Amino acid sequence: MTITQLHYVLAVAEHQNFTKAAEKVFVTQPTLSMQIQKLEEELDVQIFDRSKKPIELTKVGEKIVQQARNIVNESDRIKDIVDQQKGFIGGEFRLGIIPTIMPTLLPMFLKNFSKKYSKVKLIIEELPTETIIERLKDGHLDAAIAATPLEQEKIKERVLYYEPFVAYIPKNHRLQDKAQLVADDLDIDEVLLLEDGHCFKEGILNLCKAQNTLSEKSFMLETGSFETIIKLANEGLGMTLLPYLHSLEIKDSEKSNLKMFEEPVPARAVSLIYHKSELKMQIIEALHTVISGVVKGAITFQNVQIISPLQQK
Repeated sequence: MTITQLHYVLAVAEHQNFTKAAEKVFVTQPTLSMQIQKLEEELDVQIFDRSKKPIELTKVGEKIVQQARNIVNESDRIKDIVDQQKGFIGGEFRLGIIPTIMPTLLPMFLKNFSKKYSKVKLIIEELPTETIIERLKDGHLDAAIAATPLEQEKIKERVLYYEPFVAYIPKNHRLQDKAQLVADDLDIDEVLLLEDGHCFKEGILNLCKAQNTLSEKSFMLETGSFETIIKLANEGLGMTLLPYLHSLEIKDSEKSNLKMFEEPVPARAVSLIYHKSELKMQIIEALHTVISGVVKGAITFQNVQIISPLQQK
């Protein structure tokens, strides 16, 4: 049994196809198939049911894959130990970022990080929180940036910054003349929200404490775009809340529509999250240092109230 064979098994388990798995691990399909067959012969079990389309794991195969992930992770840890001993910060690093953070945060740190750590190859994906959690647990992501707390047993969270909620109140709205807002000012039926699956939406619902009091509207909106919501607000269809960094990008003619909350300002904690196995910690540390450094000058609020991104049932 070899680590390479276990890598091949994990690839087939992920893609449920020998050809796609071979492409993933950069070998020919016959080579991959032969190595997996050798492993099955050595163990005297069948890991995959090849009669199914797509290919499925057998019952014993499921247990083998679970253990294979642990073994591969531990072998990666040995490489980490050597890299840290040598002071090397480099290699491939897979980073997930949730959609309500990606557009504003990524341009702030990517150029700086890439210049400082040129040997790190960042592979960045925009993903919803649920997918990020799954991929961190199964080893398909090295780390992610998401709103926290998430309260996941196998995932560690390290806060990067606290990002306040900012209200966007269009002209002629009942709240337009208020200098600052409090949570009780909000009527959930007036708030334009992102589509389901966005944790920023869940944070707003928690702030309003009205998850189950939404009334019927004359339209149903499903969008992941703050820009679309702002345009609808300008048409008199309601108001919305924005992450603070996004509010900085509002054009000058609309900045008077932005309203801050009274202290403690409702905010979300934005964290770098990673598996408790703590692989590639030298890169995680580097990301934390760079990101928290560039955001520090943009967000200076001290007295904040953290709103959980988890919807309370």
